[in-house]
Amino acid sequence: MPRKTYTVQQIIIKLREIEILCGQGKTIAEAVRQSDITEQTYYRWRKQYGGMKTDDAKRLKELEKENTRLKRLVADLSLDNAILRDVNAKNF
Repeated sequence: MPRKTYTVQQIIIKLREIEILCGQGKTIAEAVRQSDITEQTYYRWRKQYGGMKTDDAKRLKELEKENTRLKRLVADLSLDNAILRDVNAKNF
């Protein structure tokens, strides 16, 4: 069976569906099986995204992208700074 990748929004929706099914009296194992994921995946997702709303997930994704961009920028500037120091040290 091929592995399906879910977006954060899809994960949050699946977690809500499982909560609803459990509220209707089904066990977690039955609810997870009905949602076509494994129990291990459910617990991992619940640990990572439990209590999060879709708006929060979108904001988290935006912050992660911005953080990646800023880290790359700092790395580039640090490299430029090191090159300038090397060039400056050789001139004297």
